[in-house]
Amino acid sequence: MASTEEMIGRQDLDDVEAILAITNQDVDAVAHAVRAEADAIFTWDYEQSRKPLQKLYEKAKTSQWNSKDLPWDTEVDQEQVALANQVQNGWAENRIDLAGTPFEHWGDPEWLRFGIESQNWTLSQFMHGEQGALICTAQIVETVPWIDAKYYASTQVMDEARHVEVFSRYLNEKLSGIYPINAHLRMLLDDIIADSRWDMTYLGMQIMVEGLALAAFGFMHQMTTEPLLKQLLRYVMSDEARHVAFGVLSLKEYYEQLSASEIRERQEFAFEAAVRMRDRFLQQEVWERLGVDVKEAVKVVLQDPDRPVFQALLFSKIVPNCKKLGLLDAADGWLRTRFTELGVIQFEDWVDTGEEYTTLDEVARDRATTAA
Repeated sequence: MASTEEMIGRQDLDDVEAILAITNQDVDAVAHAVRAEADAIFTWDYEQSRKPLQKLYEKAKTSQWNSKDLPWDTEVDQEQVALANQVQNGWAENRIDLAGTPFEHWGDPEWLRFGIESQNWTLSQFMHGEQGALICTAQIVETVPWIDAKYYASTQVMDEARHVEVFSRYLNEKLSGIYPINAHLRMLLDDIIADSRWDMTYLGMQIMVEGLALAAFGFMHQMTTEPLLKQLLRYVMSDEARHVAFGVLSLKEYYEQLSASEIRERQEFAFEAAVRMRDRFLQQEVWERLGVDVKEAVKVVLQDPDRPVFQALLFSKIVPNCKKLGLLDAADGWLRTRFTELGVIQFEDWVDTGEEYTTLDEVARDRATTAA
């Protein structure tokens, strides 16, 4: 059994210096290689025996959409969007005492630039994460031993390609700059891709990364004032709900066959993934670009009384899904204790995505159609 330090490289979950010590060293590189040792598995059993996966596959086939369906002629004034978002969501200086901080003398121009850079950073990380999902799902097609799962995963590969495409286009045509992948996100994606066990790819991507993405997209959809982005997110969310359900429906069956020690490995992996994803939201790359002392900026950010609520909500899909898989309470509740330490256990009784995906999919699709 691994210690906290062995899993995430530090004993204290909130050690800011250790978190910020993890940085991208090759930001100018245009390619990044990860060695994957997984076996590609053929199956000669073509019978579709898993009815929930069959239903998901049929839903995916009828829910495909084209990026051209979005109203790309919508004018986006990024400064006005950033300003409107700040007005709607509240100003940081109204929630935090900034005296003696790097932001003490910031005025409207500085806060506006932060809003713009924050938009660029957030959408950039979404785009990088979607490429990670594209690679992982292609890997699942190769490695999962069930024909039902191969069929569905193939539809998700198409979904993820479309997601990378629309986020890339939005960043290039409507915003003002792309950020490199955050170091914490890249570490997590590398670990997921490099693991040879097919179910770890499922757990890391379908449950953890996609689960957080589904919550984050929903949060951004609620908070943004920009109509094109709202509609883009609605389409993406309709796909993401199925993706997370795919992980829940597949892993529940498989985890019932695993030993206690194997389940503990999955618990530890889920915890490590949760911490990596939490750490990336400190936006250290934004502060660097703005010329602000990163450590001092992060200290201020962590004082924001709204931050714990936002941070916890990002795990609102992950926690009930882990409970559905039996990971919360196995091994004397080890993961339950860890999620309690992270301040996210309150979501355990929310509806899991294996049950919820149809509703999420239909609501997102109906709203997108109405908006169009």
